[in-house]
Amino acid sequence: MDIIDTIKEQIASNPVLIYMKGAPNAPQCGFSARAVQALMACGEKFAYVDILQNPDIRANLPGYANWPTFPQLWINGELVGGSDIILELHESGELQGMVKAAQPAA
Repeated sequence: MDIIDTIKEQIASNPVLIYMKGAPNAPQCGFSARAVQALMACGEKFAYVDILQNPDIRANLPGYANWPTFPQLWINGELVGGSDIILELHESGELQGMVKAAQPAA
């Protein structure tokens, strides 16, 4: 499987996915830290990929997503955006609804 297929598979199999530097409990950059805090505040499950541990993803995702920076939040296969957009959605209350709506039915 090539790296683009891996990325597509990750996005397809995780309703809420953040590509970030580090892990949610140990982010490795301020933008990832703020983005993941907003995501955790929603109180729902989400998946993450540490791009520092996955250099091929780090190198190829910006071209695939047509988005140059990290973090990147994907909900239901759609790119939501990076840190600034995530924080704006969180502050407006929209992020929680988007994340909750993406959760699989129990």
